[in-house]
Amino acid sequence: MTDTIVLVLTTMPPGEAAEALARTLVGERLAACVNVLPPMLSVYRWQGDVQRDAEQQLVIKTTRARLPALTARLTELHPYEVPECLVVPVDSASEAYGAWLGDSVK
Repeated sequence: MTDTIVLVLTTMPPGEAAEALARTLVGERLAACVNVLPPMLSVYRWQGDVQRDAEQQLVIKTTRARLPALTARLTELHPYEVPECLVVPVDSASEAYGAWLGDSVK
């Protein structure tokens, strides 16, 4: 199972929307778990200017098989015009964790 686990990273404005997105993704079995990290400062280039904003990082745990549906739902619900959606493959995980994750997104 561990060869199909991926982490999806996205950022959101701080506040209730981040938790609401996390609850939706887990509730719809698109993700087994979503970590909503504390607010942080992001500095980035947008439309030619350097921007500075508070954001929250979401770490979404899912499987490669659920990735297309998760990406579509993330794009639909995300408040940003161009939401971050970085997919990080997982090289290794415990067998028990992999089984739990796979069962959680079935």
